[in-house]
Amino acid sequence: MSDWSVYLVRCRDGSLYTGITTDVSRRLMEHDGGDNGSKYLRGRGPLTLVCERKVGDRSVASRVEHCIKQLPKTEKEKLVLAPEQIDRISSTLMHGEIVQTLIENDGLAER
Repeated sequence: MSDWSVYLVRCRDGSLYTGITTDVSRRLMEHDGGDNGSKYLRGRGPLTLVCERKVGDRSVASRVEHCIKQLPKTEKEKLVLAPEQIDRISSTLMHGEIVQTLIENDGLAER
């Protein structure tokens, strides 16, 4: 089983991009290089890695990525300040609970 990571990158305009990979350093170089990088990130550099968290297999990583992408920017900024909250999202998904309920009921930790 590969260790997959979820990562957040801050763009020049302040926006946050969320992605998954088994090698964050390699993926950032791909984003910077342009050919294998995300279309969203083209022309938005310089890029700064602001959060990285190992989450398990690809299936879990994809689901965590999807959940993070659904969050408003204010909640994503909380993840940047407290990346351990990604573990909560991952754990919640692995236990079959609904992440939206988690967010609505008690929100992400205030940091």
